[in-house]
Amino acid sequence: MADAAKLTVKNLRRAGVGTFFRPIDVAAMGIGEPTLRRLVREGQIEKIARGVYRVTEAEPGEHFTLAAVCARVPRGILCLRTALQFHRIGTRVTPEVWLAIPHGMRTPIVDFAKLRVVRFQGQSLVSGVATVQVEGVPTRITDPVRTVVDCFRLSRLIDRETALEALREVLRRPNTAPSQLLRVADALGGAGAIRAALEILGA
Repeated sequence: MADAAKLTVKNLRRAGVGTFFRPIDVAAMGIGEPTLRRLVREGQIEKIARGVYRVTEAEPGEHFTLAAVCARVPRGILCLRTALQFHRIGTRVTPEVWLAIPHGMRTPIVDFAKLRVVRFQGQSLVSGVATVQVEGVPTRITDPVRTVVDCFRLSRLIDRETALEALREVLRRPNTAPSQLLRVADALGGAGAIRAALEILGA
């Protein structure tokens, strides 16, 4: 790695740093706050929130805000309406970022996006949760089957019309069967609601 005085964004990119990063992500490279401040002064990076930086030259992508949120809250899990939108399930669009965090974790402060925080615990923090790269940021998100199960399991948060639309659409996708939904629902609770919905759809 180049020394701090010669460090550039190009060096960071070569080292695998994505569009967004935290100081802890570059600490192993010997990059500390003084170097980060210099890069900010030079306009190579910008500080978008406490503990989160963005590579200035990076073009904002479709999921720019989601990546920024997940860089700020690495323990968070994109879920429910945000996961539906990310997976292109259904027609609903949300201006909020729906983020699940562990019970007992302090609600994160994010001033660049509107958060809708949900609390998960135990098996719901791991079952059906995938890690994907979004704008170069490792991002945790519920997979399509788990997302649909959550729409029924957490019916106080998601209206029935949205949940049924999501169920209908995910069942049209290849390699998705009612048994998969029931298996996940059995693990997390809420299998009864999924069974009733499958009967309504005749699946």
